[in-house]
Amino acid sequence: MKALILNLADQTERMALQRAQMAHFALDFERIEAVTPATLSRPTGDPYWMRWQRPMRDTEKAVLESHQRAWQFVVETGEPHLILEDDALLAEGAAELLASVEKSAAIDHLTLEARGRKKLLGAQLDELPVRRLYQDRTGAAAYVLWPSGAEKLLAHTAHAGALADAAICSAYSLRSYQADPALAIQIDRCEIYGVTAPFVVTSTIDVERKPDRLAGLAWHQRAGFRLRRFAAQLRMGLRQLANAHRASRIAVPVASNWPEFRSPDFR
Repeated sequence: MKALILNLADQTERMALQRAQMAHFALDFERIEAVTPATLSRPTGDPYWMRWQRPMRDTEKAVLESHQRAWQFVVETGEPHLILEDDALLAEGAAELLASVEKSAAIDHLTLEARGRKKLLGAQLDELPVRRLYQDRTGAAAYVLWPSGAEKLLAHTAHAGALADAAICSAYSLRSYQADPALAIQIDRCEIYGVTAPFVVTSTIDVERKPDRLAGLAWHQRAGFRLRRFAAQLRMGLRQLANAHRASRIAVPVASNWPEFRSPDFR
């Protein structure tokens, strides 16, 4: 299975890390030029960006469009791909899992990642180390996407923007699964999970200050954001109730064996 790596042109150290990581796991890859606020396909003031639960930062808009580029690539190639943000680390066993699920017709989306939050998980699939994922809340750094799932995500985000991970987590038409144990984390979680970080990272999203919550908006815009926030929370609650008989909220453990990459190894 080929990996698609989302990478900004100026993040050369991150890309060098990913090249080393792909070589370690013997994975073919293609670099996807990540979108920046300056290269957004829609203007930052387009109504598309005003239809989420709060005002979005321009950097958040760019992240969504970067993922949409990868989704479109998956649709066009007709093959499942591992989609990685350039600060994602993979555990030993990741390549073997990718090989075991590549031909599966039962999955649209498989997340490899954990970020500490509990997830609503159901049964294991065909003795594979993956479980049905009914509700996630965060994380878009490392996931496998099949063409069927890519089509669903492109349709889901066709008329309204969202944070990339929120868009994925709220696409309930996806047949989503979770690697168990998790086989990917972002570098900013290394200390929490006891994994050696290759270098210190600064979020490319957080370089832009989050907009003051609803400040300066017209009353109907404020009302729209609040209603969409309420509707999203209600959908999640109903989702949990509907699947309570077959799923449980679980903190997914992470794998115990992680390759170490240090700057001299990949510079």
